Amino acid sequence: MAGTTESGTPFESLYTDEALAGFDPSQALGTPGEFPYTRGIYPSMYTARPWTMRQYAGFGTAAESNARYRELIGHGTTGLSVAFDLPTQMGYDSDAPLAAGEVGKVGVAIDSVDDMRMLFDRIPLADVSTSMTINAPAAVLLLLYQLVAEEQGVPAVALTGTVQNDVLKEYIARGTYIYPPQQSLRLVSDTFAYCAEHLPRWNTISISGYHMAEAGATPAQEIAFTLANAIAYVQAALDAGLAVDDFAPRLSFFFVSRTTLLEEVAKFRAARRIWAQLMRDRFGARNPKSMMLRFHTQTAGVQLTAQQPEVNLVRVAVQALAAVLGGTQSLHTNSFDEAIALPTQKAARLALRTQQVLAYETDITKTVDPFAGSYAVESLTDDVEAVARQLMAAVEDRGGAVAAIEQGFQKSEIERSAYQISQQIDSGERVVVGVNRFALDEEEPYEPLRLDPAVETAQVDRLTRLRSERDGAAVEQALAAVRVAARGSDNVLPPLKAALALRATVGEVCDALRAEWGSYVPTESF
Repeated sequence: MAGTTESGTPFESLYTDEALAGFDPSQALGTPGEFPYTRGIYPSMYTARPWTMRQYAGFGTAAESNARYRELIGHGTTGLSVAFDLPTQMGYDSDAPLAAGEVGKVGVAIDSVDDMRMLFDRIPLADVSTSMTINAPAAVLLLLYQLVAEEQGVPAVALTGTVQNDVLKEYIARGTYIYPPQQSLRLVSDTFAYCAEHLPRWNTISISGYHMAEAGATPAQEIAFTLANAIAYVQAALDAGLAVDDFAPRLSFFFVSRTTLLEEVAKFRAARRIWAQLMRDRFGARNPKSMMLRFHTQTAGVQLTAQQPEVNLVRVAVQALAAVLGGTQSLHTNSFDEAIALPTQKAARLALRTQQVLAYETDITKTVDPFAGSYAVESLTDDVEAVARQLMAAVEDRGGAVAAIEQGFQKSEIERSAYQISQQIDSGERVVVGVNRFALDEEEPYEPLRLDPAVETAQVDRLTRLRSERDGAAVEQALAAVRVAARGSDNVLPPLKAALALRATVGEVCDALRAEWGSYVPTESF
């Protein structure tokens, strides 16, 4: 044995046919595009066309981010991925006291339909697939996007993209929650129902393991806790009266890709197999698209280093290769300077070029599932699946994902893994090139991208003008309608859209829901 995998299973120095004793390829592997989708969800995968190349971007004002998006599109990006600042993620306006010092820092500030209009100025929404990394106020930002598309003359039925909308992982690993879990689940299921009727091509959720992995989750923990959350979302939608095959085809997932290439490929394969079996056998799905685990991948930001940052180019290339060999549907490659500051334009362009080299200069797109039948990868796939199923069973034993979250189970498991990784790095057992081995005596200077502090002042001034120009009485009436819907059982998205169309702000509509649903306060056990 050569040690253990990231998930804690044995890693053999040599895999032979004995490693797969009892392995039935016809049952475990099947054919690409067919149940259980171990080998990929489409028959041809990348032999017909490459994955969608998304670049996650957003900073400062909507105008600045718009310029970066148009540049990325010009360089060959085939899908946009929007990063929002912390106030927007938490449902606060830029002039809220809690927003001070954070406006435009880690993403773009969006306060109203005016900002969303500016964000997508001169970008044809009928032709671009847009992913929005937003969770607690996901429905609000999606409705703003729909309003801007309608202004462009693009019908909602033509819109394609994804809204992350995965609030359960916020309670586990990230913290940008607003409402208590049950109310958050209601907003998620309302979004499912609204999109089934109005935005049928939109992916209504991107159930995310990425942030859990960034917090320290092992590959097995990442897919186990992600799929456990997915079970909770599916059950919430069913409890709300939706039919599984009406919404499940639009579910999507979001995973990390680390430098441990072999185990990452195995992780993606195991996740597809578990999900297919869950949807067919537990939830009775009949539409094959309901059983397909479609996922976006982002390379592992947590593995990037501020020391010798150019080495991150190598790390990202390996991580991207793992995602592609694992069968991702879309991919974001991190910029090499992200451990220092927001990416520069050159760094963002190099990150995109990394994907383009893989797609157009290598031979990995010439065949479907190149690792199929590999002794090592098939054995690792079985191992990751077994550990993931054990963890999923532990979540079920605690009453399901929400109950386990309230007990702090997932968070404590991830924290234990993160502590172990930290110890291994400190001791030198886990090598980080340029940090605990092969370090330089003196780092070379690097000039990061710096934001103008005037961004916040300008954004607050825009809000002041907006409130003076709009029909305040009409906005108040619309917000009252939002509160009425939140108190009852009607879908809250139609009144939310009506309020946003009148130029109600993100903070105002989120406050209307806070007034009825309250805010989540974590327990001491967390």
